[in-house]
This record gives sequence, structure tokens and C-alpha cells, in this order.
Amino acid sequence: MTLLPKRLQQTEAPPARALGLGVLRTLYMDLLGRPPFSAEIQAWRGRGRREWLDSVLGSFEFWEHWLGEQLYFFFLIDNFRPTSEALGNLSRKLDLGQLSVRDAVHRIGLSSSFELRNPGADTFVTVAMEQFCGLRVEKNQRELEIGKSLYDGKPGLFLGRHGSSQSDVVHIAVSDKRFARSFVAREYERLVHQAVPKKALAGWARSLQREPGEYLKLVRAWVLSEDYDGRLQRRVAQSGRLFIRTLFVDLTDALPTPEEAEPLRKALDGLSDSAPLRSILVRLLLDSGAADLPKREEIRDPSLWVGSHYQRLLGREPRKSELDACVATLAHPEGRPETVLYALLTSAEYHRY
Repeated sequence: MTLLPKRLQQTEAPPARALGLGVLRTLYMDLLGRPPFSAEIQAWRGRGRREWLDSVLGSFEFWEHWLGEQLYFFFLIDNFRPTSEALGNLSRKLDLGQLSVRDAVHRIGLSSSFELRNPGADTFVTVAMEQFCGLRVEKNQRELEIGKSLYDGKPGLFLGRHGSSQSDVVHIAVSDKRFARSFVAREYERLVHQAVPKKALAGWARSLQREPGEYLKLVRAWVLSEDYDGRLQRRVAQSGRLFIRTLFVDLTDALPTPEEAEPLRKALDGLSDSAPLRSILVRLLLDSGAADLPKREEIRDPSLWVGSHYQRLLGREPRKSELDACVATLAHPEGRPETVLYALLTSAEYHRY
């Protein structure tokens, strides 16, 4: 017997996303890399976006997530990931305002992890030029050769500034105005999920170049913009690392430990199609007992229970056909809450937010 038909794949237009929880869920996932905890839903649902930003922007958790995203951008993962102590120190200094985003990226570039990940003059300088400044080395071969000389300890004029060491390569690259432009462009795309407006990019980059501490003001403006309002109307795919954090919070109301998350993230990253493994992870977590789920007979109002989980997991109310199917599942002697949740958590819609 098929308890749940393919209701999540039907072609009828989806209802409008629940403004409170849908928007709140997206904000948390975009800025903190996880959905809200139950207590946060109760505290923030129905309140304003500006007020939420006042609470979240510049918090330790905001910087901790930001730093993790930077490390992933520079491929400082797995064996190349810096120590937890080093990362904690950076996050704390960002939280206390003792470092700017430029300072933090500078320290990443000076780390032993960055050097190990990018061994040798050619690789190191290429990455510094491309990932820090957005320069294509094939069009800047002269600068590449000068940078390699600096890496080897020879003096030279690299990107318009004098230097004579490997650390100078990093310092010059992150101090260059093209760093600000490249950084703003990729951060805007990471948070708003669309290409940065060309007309606005120059002004934002100049602002960050003059005062790196302006980053939080830029993020605030982006998240309150019409472009971000448009982002809220469309779903974007969850990365493997975001999916793992989201699944744990949705089912256990807690983040996974690094020991739990990293092997799973690595496994998902290694697959061209991670959907089958994601489904297995959903089943394993549901069957692990980590999720505090009621027994079928303990659910007094099945419609209310189903509706609350659609809002929590998908950010919207269920369609009538979906609600009817889920309630019928719970009414069936073989039906279980896990069956309903498995259908939601393995749907294509859940994997986009």
C-alpha cells in the first residue's frame, strides 16, 4: 500500500509562502547557515526584519558562519582546515570588532593551512591573484611572474606595490582595491543569490576599500533591499553542508557536532548527484531516535500537526491535497509521523529554500 502519493511533485502552483516563518527560515539559513531553533521561532515570528538584523548582524554566530564560508571558498577544508582554536580566535576578534573582514582574510592567507593548500610559488601567487583580487592570471602573466619572485624572497613591484616575501604577496593582494571589488561581488552573490548590480558594485567596493568595517552596513542594506525581497520569492538549492545543518536542526533542534557534520559533508561533496545519499541520511536520523517525535496516537489534531511541519520545514501552508494525504497517512494503522516527515524531508522542495 502506498501511504503517501507523489503530492509534493504535482504541478499546481504553490501557495504563497507563510510570511512569518518562511521569511524567517530563509534569513537564518542565508545569514547563519541553519534554520531557526524552536525557541527562536517563538521569539521572532511576526517581528520585523530590521529588528532581527539588529540582533543577528555582527553576532559571534554570524561571524563563525561567515568564517566557515570563507574557508570553504578558499578550499581550506578536510586536512587543510585550520584548528578549532585558531578559528575560534578569529571569530571572537571579529565579534569584538578587533578585526575587519579584510584583516580576517589577510590572516587566512598567512595561515599555514593556506600555504599547505597552495604549495609552491606558481600555485600560491595564482590563488592570491584570482581568489583575493578576481584577476585572471592568463591575462596578467607579468604580475604572476613578479609575484613569484616576491614569493622566493626577491624584491619587486607587485600589483603596484613593493614587496619581497611570501607574506607581502598576501598583504599586497588583500590591500588592493580589486580585492574589495571581488570580495563585495562574491559576498553579494552568496547572500542575495544573484549577480551583483554593476552600477552599485563600484560604490560598495569603494566604501569597503576606505573602511573595511563598513561590511556589516553593506550586508544590512542588501538584506533590506528590493533585490533580497525578490530572493525571498524564489528558492535556491541547499549546499551539502547547509543541508546537513538544516536537517539536524529541523529534526533535533540542535546543530550537529563537527565530528558528525564533516564526514557527511565530505560524502555529499564527493557526489555529482547527492539526492540518494540525502534520502538515506534523512532515514537514518529519523530512525536514530534523536528526533523527539510523538507516537501516532498521541497526535490529537493531525491537521494542525501536519500544517505546523509544512510551515517549519517548507515555510508554507500545505495544499489541501497534501494535507488530506498526510492526515490519511496518520489515520492508517500502519501510518507513522516518521512517514510524513520522510516525505517532506526528501521532497525536492525541502532541498531548496
